[in-house]
Amino acid sequence: MIWVILYNTMTQEQALDILKLGKNVYLTGSAGSGKTHTLNRYIEYLKKHDVAVGITASTGIAATHMGGVTIHSYLGIGIKDSLDEHDLESLESKQYLYKRLEKVKVLIIDEISMLHHFRLDLVEQVLRHFKRNDKPFGGVQIVLCGDFFQLPPVRAGGQDESHFAYKSRSFKEAGFAVCYLSEQHRQKDDVLLSILEGIRSGGADESIARHLNKRAGKSDEIIGQPTRLYTHNIDVDSINQKELGQILGERETFEMSSSGNPKIVEILKKSCLAPEKLELKKGARVMFVKNNYDIGYVNGTLGTVVSLDGSGPLVETVDGERILVEKTSWTVEENGKVLAEIKQFPLRLAWAITVHKSQGMSLDLVEVDLTKSFERGMGYVALSRARTWEGLFVKGFNEMALLVNEEVLSIDGHLKERSENIAKWISEISDEDKSRAQKGFLASVAKTGKGDSGKVKKRSTYDETKDLLLEKRSLSDIAKARSITKETVVSHIEKLLEEDSAPDIYYLKNEVSGSKFKKIIEAFEECLEENPDRRLSPVKNILGPNISYNDIRLARLFLDK
Repeated sequence: MIWVILYNTMTQEQALDILKLGKNVYLTGSAGSGKTHTLNRYIEYLKKHDVAVGITASTGIAATHMGGVTIHSYLGIGIKDSLDEHDLESLESKQYLYKRLEKVKVLIIDEISMLHHFRLDLVEQVLRHFKRNDKPFGGVQIVLCGDFFQLPPVRAGGQDESHFAYKSRSFKEAGFAVCYLSEQHRQKDDVLLSILEGIRSGGADESIARHLNKRAGKSDEIIGQPTRLYTHNIDVDSINQKELGQILGERETFEMSSSGNPKIVEILKKSCLAPEKLELKKGARVMFVKNNYDIGYVNGTLGTVVSLDGSGPLVETVDGERILVEKTSWTVEENGKVLAEIKQFPLRLAWAITVHKSQGMSLDLVEVDLTKSFERGMGYVALSRARTWEGLFVKGFNEMALLVNEEVLSIDGHLKERSENIAKWISEISDEDKSRAQKGFLASVAKTGKGDSGKVKKRSTYDETKDLLLEKRSLSDIAKARSITKETVVSHIEKLLEEDSAPDIYYLKNEVSGSKFKKIIEAFEECLEENPDRRLSPVKNILGPNISYNDIRLARLFLDK
């Protein structure tokens, strides 16, 4: 029997309300509790109200998931461990950095567990300097997101094990409101959830070990092939190349393309999970490395390449859905402008992957080899990648695999208590008072046409696209004028339609030829019963490679017109 200490700290809606009040927030919770979803909702809210928000993460991989950059790059501090007055003056002399930090009102740092305590202090030091403000973080709202039960910062020689961000001076002084999410949205699997909570609470006993051993040697019994998680890169690379080499047929190589600022492009390339040179064969095991709910895949969706032709890989997912994959883009944007962009098929070989790179993923089928675990928390990270107990297989584990950082375990109870207190506080505030306070924060941080004290509010990125639509400009013209992609233009139109503020877009029907448009509409009608949400992938499967996802997406705008 596995015993779990249940807790009820905070819902996503409560956390969102607290974020909207402008408080410095540490957003946390176990795997599947909705941290990223809540964060994305707040980012969308800020952008809608034209608040300058910096979207960053502690690592490049996490940053690409968020569509942002590393906090080191955002602040221009690189790999520095400390900053003196000369360093700060040098940073301030950089015009692009001065403009960025002069405007920013909210700064988000994802995967905070992998940021050293002294680097969070550097963030605070830089913001105070640029803002000329002695308030914590220079008066900028700071949102930290992550879970200290995940993998810790990479340690340099001589550093102690437990230098997490919560040990920083700035974390202690900023008065972070702890929002410890307790709802489970990824998995309703009682066995797996109990095991994860057991490990998380420091109760990884013989009962948990027995349950995990029940999943050993089971991978041969399941239809499909699980992604294998290993603790070391050498094992991952060896397995992926060996498996690809055993498939008969020619390899096809797909090169990544790029544009924009060369330095930022290099950062994107290093942090993107899609490789610069993607080698595939028919029958290759692959994993999607980006979210596109519209088309039908998320970061971690597994599949097999069933064909390769000039239009790109056709992948059959483990659910049996076939997706004709098109190249997608990873971008770094600032103030609505694309600074750098890379394009590649959002795939990587997926017979094996490292535990470290799996952070943030949810996998349908996964086999974990934890026999060489060398870091506390590694087992928790690996096991929590599985969506279900039935989709988890365990090759083996050592004693280290089931351990968590003792200091983190100790502070976790304190964080839950703080979260419970603020949840009680927010629940006792009337809706009227809460709304008034949230509007007050927005008024203090929203951009204006005459500086922050002016009365004319600067128009949002959607309004700028709307202006060009009113001029009856083509998608290509709008994309060029705004330095964004055509896909982003279509997403802006979707947002305007959702808010019932779109101008007449009927002229854009001409962007898709008459015959193509007719085929797309007929395809939507053909699969309407099985696809009531009007996702793109089922329509694409009917239409084949000659009609792009963006054409389908554009035509979808006119379904009800």
